[in-house]
Amino acid sequence: MTEAIRYEKGQDNIVVLTMDMPGQSANTMNGAYREAMAATVARLEAEKDSIAGVILTSAKKTFFAGGDLNELIKVTKADAPAFYAGILVLKGQLRRLETLGKPVVAAINGAALGGGWEICLACHHRIALDESHVQLGLPEVTLGLLPGGGGVVRMVRLLGLEKALPYLAEGKKVRPEQALKAGLIHQLASSREDMLAKAREWIAANPNAKQPWDTAGYKIPGGTPSSPNVAQMLAIAPSVLRDKTKGCFPAPEKIMCAAVEGAQVDFDTAQLIEARYFTELTTGQVAKNMIGTFWFQLNEINAGKSRPQGYPQQQTKKVGVLGAGMMGAGIAYVSAAAGIEVVLKDVSIEAAEKGKAYSAALLEKKVGKGQMSAEKRDAFLARIKPSASEADFEGCDLIIEAVFEDRALKGKVTAAAEAAALPDAVIASNTSTLPITGLAQAVAQPQKFIGLHFFSPVDKMPLVEIIRGEKTDDATLARAFDYVLQIRKTPIVVNDSRGFFTSRVFGTFTNEGLAMLGEGVPAAMIENQARQAGMPVGPLAISDEVSLSLMSHIREQTRKDLQAEGKALPQHPAFAVVDLMLNEYKRPGKAAGGGFYDYPANGRKHLWPELKQRFEKPDGMIPAEDVRDRILFVQAIETVRCVEEGVLLSTADANIGSIFGIGFAAWSGGALQFINQYGLQDFIARAQYLAEQYGERFEPPALLLDKALRNETF
Repeated sequence: MTEAIRYEKGQDNIVVLTMDMPGQSANTMNGAYREAMAATVARLEAEKDSIAGVILTSAKKTFFAGGDLNELIKVTKADAPAFYAGILVLKGQLRRLETLGKPVVAAINGAALGGGWEICLACHHRIALDESHVQLGLPEVTLGLLPGGGGVVRMVRLLGLEKALPYLAEGKKVRPEQALKAGLIHQLASSREDMLAKAREWIAANPNAKQPWDTAGYKIPGGTPSSPNVAQMLAIAPSVLRDKTKGCFPAPEKIMCAAVEGAQVDFDTAQLIEARYFTELTTGQVAKNMIGTFWFQLNEINAGKSRPQGYPQQQTKKVGVLGAGMMGAGIAYVSAAAGIEVVLKDVSIEAAEKGKAYSAALLEKKVGKGQMSAEKRDAFLARIKPSASEADFEGCDLIIEAVFEDRALKGKVTAAAEAAALPDAVIASNTSTLPITGLAQAVAQPQKFIGLHFFSPVDKMPLVEIIRGEKTDDATLARAFDYVLQIRKTPIVVNDSRGFFTSRVFGTFTNEGLAMLGEGVPAAMIENQARQAGMPVGPLAISDEVSLSLMSHIREQTRKDLQAEGKALPQHPAFAVVDLMLNEYKRPGKAAGGGFYDYPANGRKHLWPELKQRFEKPDGMIPAEDVRDRILFVQAIETVRCVEEGVLLSTADANIGSIFGIGFAAWSGGALQFINQYGLQDFIARAQYLAEQYGERFEPPALLLDKALRNETF
């Protein structure tokens, strides 16, 4: 028998199938699996009369990882017929297993996600090891795919449409205890031995086991699409979904189609429907963009590709945070969550206590939801020490400055903190725009100075941009990288420049929106087209959040810095709009009660009605696709400039940074992948059109023209 699935029949005539893919750390649905499963099912059918039952388990740490993404990313439209046929073979194997006429039990010893969970669903009884590393679910949607191994068909038949959709369309994952409550599994086990013993017991007690959906008279829980309550839900579900996806993400929509259509027909027809939608998504461009970035490139980053080699990994033990405002409070929270001791300092102990209260409020919610015990909350909070004195930084191996964007203030507080911390402490600034090389002049050891740019709100945003100054040494960069992974964030590494990568590109997004408003383009059109393009919020809404006064302050600081270098600040049509809003209309943004939007106390925010007469012009209407492309192209072009200038060092950092840091359209796979999938020649032609119509900021950079000439992609 092939090694990929070991076949062992015991004295009790129970066959234990152990999945153990050779040469891989996890089991995946690759060619070796398909061959092994074909041979295994054929043997079970041949020896059926002497078999009492089957237990399916794994020799790996995880149970089964799912589809082989190396294979899936390569499937083209031309491969569709062969791919579809292969999927039907794979589904057919699991169908033969569940209709063998013998009890089949899944003994789930580790994570069973995607294809792994689909294998479990094809078993009559599911027992999971009750351990925190065990996760169950169908996350295919997060890679632009749908569960193609029977996951849609079986989940709908097991739970009903309404309860199955969060697992299918949102990729909801659960731990064993939640899975038991939800009816996904039948039993929990305390150890591997306990799990196998329970499996044998169940087989002995249920010799004629069948799947519920193969039992005469079985009805889908909650009813089929034609039953009144389900029909009512389905009347509004597509528009709710469309509002979330904006038509940019085909997977959730195809999942809903496969689930609803499959619920109206017999099991085998439902399998064909699922296979067709799966083939359509797998051969489509969005899945390729998302698999490339959210799987391959993200794994490359987390595996430390941008970390200097040859330095042992180090754990940060005590971190000092300067400034207990929104950012400092968030940094204290994520550090304490990772078990690190934190000193949170501000000008007064009251201000520092207020920063600690931010963590207390977040934890209170967790305790209220039953996600955390009161003891754990107290231990967590005990790790954060509010302070008004630098002396408390004694013993800190990392200092993070998170005060107002003012060079003199930052210099003063970091120098004082450096003097109090450990002699080899890493000193970091959370600045979002000020060059790190300049800030490093304030400290005694500039080689130990680095930028750690967090995003707001820190507890939710997954990215940290690590900025290397001219003098930052490799050892410091390695330690900063280790700290970011320690607090469970994704690190990207960039070289120093004004605004680095994320703030620079983010600035082009907001500025483009403001420039269009200044040209007379209707505000609602700008906001709607940004969301249609796949941006989470429009440029006017996000400008209100950031605050126009902060944008003006950063511009002023930049102007001064450039003046000192004998350079002038490049003008942008957005500046006039910001100045009008601040000086004439006195509307600095959300925190001040109003900006481009009004924020009624007990209603939803809405665009400031006066924008119409103050900005809109009759000749301001431009094609909707121009609005959408201006928003995406200006960011992609600025990203290329960052590569050209050596600010960005890898395509993975560019793509992940653009999505996780600034919300660039996730369907595209990131700012550089957006150009790849558009086609470099076509992108250049479109950029040149935009430059002619709307300004030279759309001119394609030399690096882009070079790559197109050489027929290369990013």
